[in-house]
Amino acid sequence: MKATYTAVATSIGGREGHVKSVSGIIDMDLRTPQEMGGKGEKGSNPEELFAAGYSACFNGALNLAARMKRVEAGETKVTVSVSFGKSERNEDGFEIEAKIEAEIPGVSQDIADMLVKRAHELYPYSRATRGNIDVELIAKVI
Repeated sequence: MKATYTAVATSIGGREGHVKSVSGIIDMDLRTPQEMGGKGEKGSNPEELFAAGYSACFNGALNLAARMKRVEAGETKVTVSVSFGKSERNEDGFEIEAKIEAEIPGVSQDIADMLVKRAHELYPYSRATRGNIDVELIAKVI
């Protein structure tokens, strides 16, 4: 791969620490969610940060898929839920899974399904995680 951009971030303290990007845009405390044994204090977490990046980039891939297929749609909205839990495949480990809900106005359900599937094929995060995490794709026509 010939990199065109590299993002850099550093964390200290793990899930109860701090993360900062080189650009300074991300500069926040991390806290373990209460559901995972944390105190429920204000702060983000790796799953939330992954969901944010996943939704933004998948939305870009969805719009690219629409342009490639010459489909005119309205403004798309992508919501990604990232779940963390005990692995059913590895008794000592944990896993994440993702649900991607894409809202696509102005197209039929068949076209929406096709665009979401195509975006999932194009999208670098999807290719990187394929076969490693479960991903549920949902296309909604609005």
